[in-house]
Amino acid sequence: MFAVCVREGFEALILEPLMTNLPQPGSRTRAPRVSLRGSVSVLIQLENLRRIPAKLHQLSITGGLLELAAYVDERASVEMKFQMGSSVLCPKAEMLFPLRGAHGYMQPFRFTRIWAEESQILEAEITELLKRSVTPAPAGHGSGFRPPRFYLESF
Repeated sequence: MFAVCVREGFEALILEPLMTNLPQPGSRTRAPRVSLRGSVSVLIQLENLRRIPAKLHQLSITGGLLELAAYVDERASVEMKFQMGSSVLCPKAEMLFPLRGAHGYMQPFRFTRIWAEESQILEAEITELLKRSVTPAPAGHGSGFRPPRFYLESF
């Protein structure tokens, strides 16, 4: 399936394939997620064209978690704009139930429409961030090695 998209900086219409294979909400396997801890700024555009700034705390190829000063209604359809690597992504998302956080609200979302090219960029960036966050296990210990929380546990 293809959709017509007008991108900023281009005068011509561009035909791009839509990502139609988004995982279903009730699937048993969870997509890998990366913790960004608010390091990525997001601009959310509501259906009434109002824009709300937010910070991205967690991200996966299916959705993520935002920190907002004021929550967005549950099930609201929004367009997001955020930078991943050298690309600006503009997926559409559905907002889920908000939770009260320390400095506002934490609100999960799920992607409802994302271009195939953006999906590839997102997956590559998440994979790269996950690779950087994994540290090799010390020599002689398997991947299940857990360092002691307290020195008394090591005796």
